[in-house]
Amino acid sequence: MTQAPVRPDDTTDDIAGSTPAGDILDIAREQVLERGDALDYDQVLQVLRLPDDRLPELLQVAHDVRMQWCGPEVEVEGIISLKTGGCPEDCHFCSQSGLFESPVRTAWIDIPSLVEAAKQTAKTGATEFCIVAAVRGPDKRLLSQVAAGIEAIRNEVDIQIACSLGMLTQEQVDQLAAMGVHRYNHNLETAKSHFTNVVTTHTWEERWDTLRMVREAGMEVCCGGILGMGESLEQRAEFATQLAQLEPDEVPLNFLNPRPGTPFGDLDVLPASEALKAVAAFRLALPRTILRFAGGREITLGDLGAKQGILGGINAVIVGNYLTTLGRPAEDDLDLLVDLSMPIKTLNDTL
Repeated sequence: MTQAPVRPDDTTDDIAGSTPAGDILDIAREQVLERGDALDYDQVLQVLRLPDDRLPELLQVAHDVRMQWCGPEVEVEGIISLKTGGCPEDCHFCSQSGLFESPVRTAWIDIPSLVEAAKQTAKTGATEFCIVAAVRGPDKRLLSQVAAGIEAIRNEVDIQIACSLGMLTQEQVDQLAAMGVHRYNHNLETAKSHFTNVVTTHTWEERWDTLRMVREAGMEVCCGGILGMGESLEQRAEFATQLAQLEPDEVPLNFLNPRPGTPFGDLDVLPASEALKAVAAFRLALPRTILRFAGGREITLGDLGAKQGILGGINAVIVGNYLTTLGRPAEDDLDLLVDLSMPIKTLNDTL
């Protein structure tokens, strides 16, 4: 286990490295592929600025790094929304905010439905099932529901259980750890310098503090974000570097799927070439991390992009639908993995 992350104000304002002269992909081969040393901020930015005609070469380097330092296995995960809609926060990308005129209504699912969702997830070969709630942080009712759900799932399904319940207090962290939560997801969402353009009702540092407590409690840290929210290439590189400083066990990469009624509802979808360069760049900044395809990849990349991403640094996928948007059929992703001769990581491999 890596050490607990330090406060971001101690580290993230000084992220530029000293990039040696030379072609950035040659540097990546020697530095990341051969030695396992991550690219720094300046180097990640060079990768993001590569012309489109070098994209196939870049994806090959990122794939080679993934195979060298992570292996061929792909971790499969399913997610379920325990509590949907009505969130008091103003995350500008999210249709579950109660502050926006978006069509998502508040709803809870019951324990039998939660168990059934876990069963269906396990049938895909998934090793991870994540219980998600649209909240600033969990109250007693939500934690009680989560505890009951985890107990019921454990009685019937052999699968690792993760949670994503917003910002936590130390007491709540300890409760989740005692429940046996394997991994906790709490996304930083974007670079620290861009965060106030995305969220104003809480701070980047508050999210970081939750991640610090999660790590110290012994749970795995899952932390990523969304690309295509108006950030610059410099901020994209900043975000990759800040995640590398956090040293999460998993980084889910989402791509903005503009939701009607949200402040980001009219933003353009990220071009596929930019999205794929970002996938490769994040792999080169995080050579040993689980890098997971998450929301928005269907609208951003399409079916061909799924293959290119998995051959360009990705080594984990969320299968099926997301929280409020549709994903690819799970069978399509599983068939693709078979076609690429990439085995699904088994439950024993995650223990």
